[in-house]
Amino acid sequence: MYIVAVTGNATILHIIRIDHTLHEPMYLFLALLAITDLVLSSSTQPKMLAILWFHDHKIEYHACLIQVFFIHAFSSVESGVLMAMALDRYVAICFPLRHSSILTTSVVVKLGTAVMVRGLLWVSPFCFMISRMPFCPNKVIPQSYCEHMAVLKLVCADTKINRGYGLFVAFSVVGFDIIVISVSYVMILRAVLRLPSGEARLKAFGTCASHVCVILAFYIPALFTFLTHRFGHRVPRVVHIMFANFYLLVPPMLNPIIYGVRTKQIRDRVTRGVCRKDP
Repeated sequence: MYIVAVTGNATILHIIRIDHTLHEPMYLFLALLAITDLVLSSSTQPKMLAILWFHDHKIEYHACLIQVFFIHAFSSVESGVLMAMALDRYVAICFPLRHSSILTTSVVVKLGTAVMVRGLLWVSPFCFMISRMPFCPNKVIPQSYCEHMAVLKLVCADTKINRGYGLFVAFSVVGFDIIVISVSYVMILRAVLRLPSGEARLKAFGTCASHVCVILAFYIPALFTFLTHRFGHRVPRVVHIMFANFYLLVPPMLNPIIYGVRTKQIRDRVTRGVCRKDP
């Protein structure tokens, strides 16, 4: 899965970089999504492989904090990119004639920068607050990477402020993004259903299908992991660990596959590249 994630996302980035016809908002956001997936998978999956293959169950304290930062910062960035892609689909379908004038390259760069800065700034206090707290003698994290709530459970002190800040970040980032995505797709659905032609409706739905699949692949395991950490005390540990792994394993692997299959421009570019290598 790690090999597929790295190869697929690197291929997406390479195609968008060399093909100037793909320097449009949708593909620029897709490139940012690929970069985010590469960072997320590379900050967690090599250590997962070391645990599962070589029984290397130890992680250095500062490396654990760095992993906490990268997991949560770039999960926030990925959520923001999915929100930006939903806005792009909304503008493309509801205002097709004004799409290029509304979502200019400058606007796309500013939106991508805002999403990146939000993720880095909102998550930085996690590591700072944890680093100042005492840990219990038992320092075993019951999953294969360092996640904020899992590390927080090892602290022998009052963690109400940390938990409260974690909830604030979750609702202010993921909650806001989900609301924007939901409103965007409600408006898209209304616009599509007003189209007179059934073929036009199918084409409009087809342009959104890839994005909807990516949204579901990211948010379902992420929300399950978030909720079970705080409220799912009766959820079997093996189920929780499996979903925690899916949350970081599946989206980086699936995203390039979904977009590679569903997006004609990328699919054709990959096909031409493979055909040129044939003898």
